[in-house]
Amino acid sequence: MRLSDCHNIADFRRLAKQRLPWPVFDYIDGAADDELTKSRNTAAFDDVDLVPDVLAGVETIDTALTVMGRKSALPLILSPTALQRVFHWQGERAVARAAEKFGLWFGISSLATVSIEEIGAMGNNPKMFQLYVHKDKELNRSMIERCKAAKFDAIALTVDTIVGGKRERCLRSGFSSPPRFTPSSLLSYALKPRWALDYVFREKFALPNLDTHVSAGTREPVSIQRYFSEMLDQSMDWKMAAQIREEWGGTFCLKGVMSVADARRAVEIGADAIMISNHGGRQLDGSRAPFDQVREIVDAVGGEIEVICDGGVRRGTHVLKALASGATCASGGRLYLYALAAAGQPGVERAITILKEEIERDMKLMGVTSVDQLTRDRMRWR
Repeated sequence: MRLSDCHNIADFRRLAKQRLPWPVFDYIDGAADDELTKSRNTAAFDDVDLVPDVLAGVETIDTALTVMGRKSALPLILSPTALQRVFHWQGERAVARAAEKFGLWFGISSLATVSIEEIGAMGNNPKMFQLYVHKDKELNRSMIERCKAAKFDAIALTVDTIVGGKRERCLRSGFSSPPRFTPSSLLSYALKPRWALDYVFREKFALPNLDTHVSAGTREPVSIQRYFSEMLDQSMDWKMAAQIREEWGGTFCLKGVMSVADARRAVEIGADAIMISNHGGRQLDGSRAPFDQVREIVDAVGGEIEVICDGGVRRGTHVLKALASGATCASGGRLYLYALAAAGQPGVERAITILKEEIERDMKLMGVTSVDQLTRDRMRWR
């Protein structure tokens, strides 16, 4: 299978599985416990049917909109994800360049493998930083100050990782940051020589936003589950979130809000946006899908805060359904991570192109010329 054979996100997943050692692929693809929530995140979109209008004069359409004060060429955010140079040696640099080319919001994680400063200097498209609140207060302050200096457009405070989810695929494979070549996984790495040679001989693995303060995950291999459970601050509460917003002083988003009550609290502390997200199904298995929660959250706080539907997006129609439900835009991580793992920057660009073309085609088939015309009367729930 080659990159030219990829015509949807599922194809990129197959190519990534073909090219990655199984512990690395399972880290991207896996989720918590029985992985029911991960599956539901995408399946939720199937419970809604679109109702198109015809004879609408759709020769010219506009897919652009404003998200968190910045223009985006598509109603789609490339969500922040960790450890990207483990998946492909180009890592966050490839995704950043692709996001710039298409004029999209792009986020990096606290556990990024490229520095805040380098990403901040790449392009003029909007950028967010995903802040994990560590027990080390100086580390938290350092990351915020570095984001200010690098002129990031927003901070997304991640609020759903108080402890690490039980990621059973990673427990079986022994996947860690940085990766360890264990007896049980060594054959898998050996069978993927292109990946192994890139990992061993290209730029050394690092977490440059963390390694001045912590050794776990950088110099000392540790599972992500253990890292979350031991390194992150389990005392984080709404008061702390408000303090972080004040310390940052810029556009502020909460990533991981799932309930109406929490959405209202986000409004109360002055957040600009929330990402309805269950961390890709990697935390609490059995929780609701983001798309399932959009309507009730928008009904409660719509107009007071921007609402982003994060997770499960695999098709242009998924983006349209999120918008028609009332979301400001959609976002996702695996939708570009599979492509990154499959082929680096060309893969990410092809994945975005496919989604862009699907969004444009589907808008025309829906009989709409701008994204603000996607309203609930354009859908029916089964």
